[in-house]
Amino acid sequence: MISHSYDELLKSKHRLAMLLFFFLNSATALFSMAYPPENAAPAPLPLVLIFVLCFSGLIFSFFSKKNYSAHLNICSIAVGLLWAWQIAFRFEATSHLDKNYLLISLLSILFISAIALSDNFLAFCLHAVPSTLCVIFLDEFQHVSRILFSVSLPLIGLWLHHLMLRRSDEFTRRMVANLYSEREKFSDLSMLDPLTGLYNRRGLQNKLETLFNQASGHYVMLLDIDHFKAYNDNYGHTMGDQALVRVSAAIRDAVRSRDVVVRYGGEEFLVLMSNVQQEHAVRMAERIQNKVLGLNIPHLFNAEVSTHVTVSAGLAALEEGDFIQALGNADTSLYNAKNSGRNKIFYAWDQPGEIQQTVEEKIA
Repeated sequence: MISHSYDELLKSKHRLAMLLFFFLNSATALFSMAYPPENAAPAPLPLVLIFVLCFSGLIFSFFSKKNYSAHLNICSIAVGLLWAWQIAFRFEATSHLDKNYLLISLLSILFISAIALSDNFLAFCLHAVPSTLCVIFLDEFQHVSRILFSVSLPLIGLWLHHLMLRRSDEFTRRMVANLYSEREKFSDLSMLDPLTGLYNRRGLQNKLETLFNQASGHYVMLLDIDHFKAYNDNYGHTMGDQALVRVSAAIRDAVRSRDVVVRYGGEEFLVLMSNVQQEHAVRMAERIQNKVLGLNIPHLFNAEVSTHVTVSAGLAALEEGDFIQALGNADTSLYNAKNSGRNKIFYAWDQPGEIQQTVEEKIA
């Protein structure tokens, strides 16, 4: 996004350079027609063509939102040839009156090129070279060194300026790319829970935006560690954090890579499953319970359920893209599972009050 914005800024800069090029050329042509030399035609054909071409280009570029900077080189050579024609045309009528006409004309062309085309070295050359060659030819090669010196100074300056701009542009692009990369990195970090490494609620929201582009068969599972407050109170928060980390890793290992695992609250987790059938979603919940129980994390204050850490689960189908409704159903199922003795799985399609078997009973 940032890179795209920077490219748009460069396009805007090129468009302004093109507007300036057309403006300076049309203004110079108009001034030359308004104040022609003595005994010279007021509106020779080359000047008329320069004014019409550049004024039309100015109007068109001003109202057009597209980027026509690629056409700048073509416009530069076309206008440069017309100026060369104009110099030759005027020279025949004024050479005996003004001996410095050729040099003044050439410097005028270089002035326009240097101001309008300072960021485009090729366009600068295409605009200035026809007039330079014309002046050398009309001068009969008498002052070649002076003419070349007059041209070479801005040419070398513009070339060095162009190199510096290119290096500056490359550096800016690298900086923009690095900033964009860092922003993406911090954005990813802001979507992760710092303790468990799972997605947080912001990460879940980000995943929901792309979830419904996938196939159907979405299920929401809420899991809660049983008697976790008692675990923290008796074992301490440091041990509680270690238990959270181990349980979150077990949940992550129990599901598929495509499933989204979220630390939804303090000891509450959410699993978002896609492209799965009902029986597979139930089997996934049972697998998570087995994985957590298999950690063998001692929990003497969970004795009415087990002497190890266990989780209760509530499962619901996500239908018609209504995540809020599915979350509410899963939360109700989780509440029923905890009120029915914990370490159980309740499903939103179960009848109210129906108690699920514990993992231990199913294994037995």
